[in-house]
Amino acid sequence: MSDEKTSQFEGDRVAKVLARAGVCSRRDAERMVADGRIAVNGRRLDTPAFNVTAKDKITVDGKPVAEPDPPRLWRYHKPAGLVTTARDPQGRDTVFQKLPASLPRVNAVGRLDINTEGLLLLTNDGGMKRLLELPSTGWLRRYRVRAFGKADEAKLKELKHGITIDGVNYKSIDATLERQQGGNVWLSMALREGKNREIKRVLEALDLKVNRLLRLSFGPFQLGQLDEGKVEEVPRRVLRQQLGKNWQSIVDGTVRGASADKDEDASGETTPRSRSDARRGKLRDTAEPLKARSPKGKSAPKKSAPKGRNFKPSGGKPSGDKPSGKTPSSRKGASDARGRR
Repeated sequence: MSDEKTSQFEGDRVAKVLARAGVCSRRDAERMVADGRIAVNGRRLDTPAFNVTAKDKITVDGKPVAEPDPPRLWRYHKPAGLVTTARDPQGRDTVFQKLPASLPRVNAVGRLDINTEGLLLLTNDGGMKRLLELPSTGWLRRYRVRAFGKADEAKLKELKHGITIDGVNYKSIDATLERQQGGNVWLSMALREGKNREIKRVLEALDLKVNRLLRLSFGPFQLGQLDEGKVEEVPRRVLRQQLGKNWQSIVDGTVRGASADKDEDASGETTPRSRSDARRGKLRDTAEPLKARSPKGKSAPKKSAPKGRNFKPSGGKPSGDKPSGKTPSSRKGASDARGRR
């Protein structure tokens, strides 16, 4: 094994490393550990709570895991009728089933409802996905909307100040009436927050029923002339330009923060597309299980009061380094004196 004294706070969890390498999702990696399929430096893992560094050698079913691909981003023109999940309990067609076989394992950035069309961003990097989904990123998303009913331009303009529907507060929305076509209206809408089914619920409050929704852009990334069902990679230089100072943190895998933002028409749980990880083989039983590393690489300490400190069993912090009562140093001094005599 590389370094037994490596702290559990160094490196990354093995599930995260496997996900970045495109082997499987983190959830699947935890199941693979439970099945005894993951080994580090020749020793089988028995817990997913284990950190690895670049020095460690990880194998899956006895085969070494390749270095992770660099962060990449793709534009995808999602057709209507597809759900943004990898496994749908209702058996509906998914986005990931329709992607080219040459594409690596990818995650969707945000989600689009089954009936929503347009731009969906895909990435092979969990850090990039989290960054682009964070509310603090605040990128504008633009849509074209067709809805049944008659639009009130005054009410559309009031959406700039936000609206509250059934106790849910929706922030500023820029809505513009393009034209009235028979019983339908065409609108242009732009928002930054992106709550669940936001556009549909807001327009329903204005007596408009959405019957077509097309996302045109997500931040600086545009749908453009991309044909329906087609995928096109965003050039690396464009990513560096648009992500700015965040680009290096993505490359280094140090992006922090959980994805808290959801697209306005999201539904269901986004599940990453998996590679061929259906094989359920076991590693050799002779492999010695690895346990989670505790600080300094030693076994986890027993929950007892440390000697020579004021310890609070209720979870409080030690009062400091002041010794209490008879100190070990005084007893040690007496013993040394007897030794000299």
